[in-house]
Amino acid sequence: MNQYVTKVYEEIESRYPYEKEYLQALKEILESLDVAVSKDKRIEENNLLERFVIPERIIQFKVEREDDNGKIQVNNGYRVQFNSAIGPYKGGLRFHPSVNLSILKFLGLEQCLKNSLTTLPMGGAKGGSDFDPKGKSDREIMRFCKAFMSELYRHIGQFRDVPAGDIGVGAREIGYLYGEYKRLTNESVGVLTGKGISFGGSLARTEATGYGLCYFTNKALEVLTGKGFAGKTVCISGSGNVAIFATEKAIQLGNKVVTLSDSNGWIYDSNGIDLNAVKEIKLVKRGRIKEYLDYHKDAIYHDKAIDKTSLWSTKCDIALPCATQNELNEEDAKALVKNGVIGVFEGANMPTTFEAYHYLLENGVIYGPGKAANAGGVAVSGLEMAQNSMRYSWSFEEVDKKLKDIMEGIFANIYETAKIYGVKANDLITPANIAGFKKIADAMIAQGF
Repeated sequence: MNQYVTKVYEEIESRYPYEKEYLQALKEILESLDVAVSKDKRIEENNLLERFVIPERIIQFKVEREDDNGKIQVNNGYRVQFNSAIGPYKGGLRFHPSVNLSILKFLGLEQCLKNSLTTLPMGGAKGGSDFDPKGKSDREIMRFCKAFMSELYRHIGQFRDVPAGDIGVGAREIGYLYGEYKRLTNESVGVLTGKGISFGGSLARTEATGYGLCYFTNKALEVLTGKGFAGKTVCISGSGNVAIFATEKAIQLGNKVVTLSDSNGWIYDSNGIDLNAVKEIKLVKRGRIKEYLDYHKDAIYHDKAIDKTSLWSTKCDIALPCATQNELNEEDAKALVKNGVIGVFEGANMPTTFEAYHYLLENGVIYGPGKAANAGGVAVSGLEMAQNSMRYSWSFEEVDKKLKDIMEGIFANIYETAKIYGVKANDLITPANIAGFKKIADAMIAQGF
């Protein structure tokens, strides 16, 4: 790698040796930017890499609330405001026991590039808490959200930082958070996205990440293989909004989805996933994916506690990892390649390990990174911000068309960047990082320091 790129990585690694997720994302991004640094001397002259990969601000606070048993509980709350060169900070809030600064810094760094690729004027941020909403009552979750917002509200605003949802933060949590923000500030503004339709939310926001993933996949396959996203067997991981609506759109485009999963295990249905059953289980009952067997007894369930068989060992044409980071490792990549996979497109953030995506690229698999392929969610969040500013709302069809145009535009930008920098056609991660970074770098130079 370029000497300057190596120096930046080694300096960050020495400062934060235990932040493995952050360092993994950093290594992947800097490796991609190597060719851009060599071509554009302004990057080193202005120390742009150091200025980009270190957050502008990290906010950490204590969150105290009373649980349903009347006992006081304490959690950590965070907001990592990473880069605001091209617009106000924008990025989700995650409530999950695994949340720590390393994960939020990795997510925030990726968010900067993702938001840049959408072409919308949004900087990058990420936040959340190690609070686990699973198994909690609505009342307890409401109390937690109010306590969390009582600290966060000082640091956000419609022209400063606009959070959204992420893992563990859906429409219910966004509603509670927004209600508390209004109470504390006496303002009704678009300071959170993913809101309910009745109080400023955008139609198609729930579907956006999953739909956008399929729009990106379709365009990539259309251009790179001469055939679109139709007639394929598809493996999808996860069973949250991203996975559910990726399944929905993949089926609409003429494909057969055969797998879904949750943290306890995964299902395989050779006849194709029954989406109505999954929606009832996950969106209505808030149940576990194992309950799919109650609807289709001929499906197969793999319990992770007793069965180590990987979902990615299933034969498929297209793999869409939509669960969580590092869920697809090198052994999984080898199994996918052996079974003839054409493309892997990420619905989650960094679900493919460093070694796995290199193996996929080396073996000719089309690899669409999350910062590009799953940008549909934040794109429609940006459209929600625009609608809030106008005090207006677009129809589902209007938002969906804008989403499709944005996702196809992201691919077009990446494809042209790949040609400029001489990147292999199946490698979409290198040009995605270059294209996303270039816009931010130009803004940083223009604004001085």
